[in-house]
Amino acid sequence: MIELTLDMEQYDCPFVDTTADHELSFRAVNWEYDGTAGVLDMRVIAEAADRPTLDGGLRRLRDHDGVTDYELVSRRGGLAQLRTAVPTTAAMGTVQANDGYIAGPFEAEAGSERWQVGFDREGAADAALSELERDNEYEVLERQRLRLDDLQGFVGQVGAAMTLVEGCRDLSETERRTLEAAVEGGYFSRPRDADLGTLAEEFGVSKPAVSSNLRRGQERVLERVVDALESLETEED
Repeated sequence: MIELTLDMEQYDCPFVDTTADHELSFRAVNWEYDGTAGVLDMRVIAEAADRPTLDGGLRRLRDHDGVTDYELVSRRGGLAQLRTAVPTTAAMGTVQANDGYIAGPFEAEAGSERWQVGFDREGAADAALSELERDNEYEVLERQRLRLDDLQGFVGQVGAAMTLVEGCRDLSETERRTLEAAVEGGYFSRPRDADLGTLAEEFGVSKPAVSSNLRRGQERVLERVVDALESLETEED
């Protein structure tokens, strides 16, 4: 397997087009390709420095001719989760025509996009890159050949990572916000920059209440951490 990381400027990509005019970034966290319709259905995280900048960029993306479906799932401050559908771009069509495929999440920022694409053979990767040069500007940031034992280790790591992600999803909104405030405020630093009183004041609750929320959040996350460690140890054995 040949895996390429590319910095790509796609002139027909709505994410690239949007970030060229607005100071925000997009990162795909999940995607499904409909080959019959030629559409990529994605769950995307959008991030900007503040809410007004985020809103301006999201409006631009929503109204873009290259977006066939758009749903704002959630939004908080300068962060938003989206569900979008976009037709296959010319560059991605070139990758697919050479038996290539998406190998990792994309990131779009400042008018360019970072791709991770894979090919089964060296020749197919070289052919795709040659064709991409005709109509696109890109830079190969990384090229690596993955062996079977590399792929086996990667699969184990992905499983462990997904275990951690599931642990984060298990958190309630209150538990998540309490953990975030504790980390950002320095509750776990040595010496501490925040204590239970500081956190209780921030959330307008009692010290026992914030302590309980913090403890439950830690327990949920640490249980998943232990599961992930056990998964990695099994893979190594």
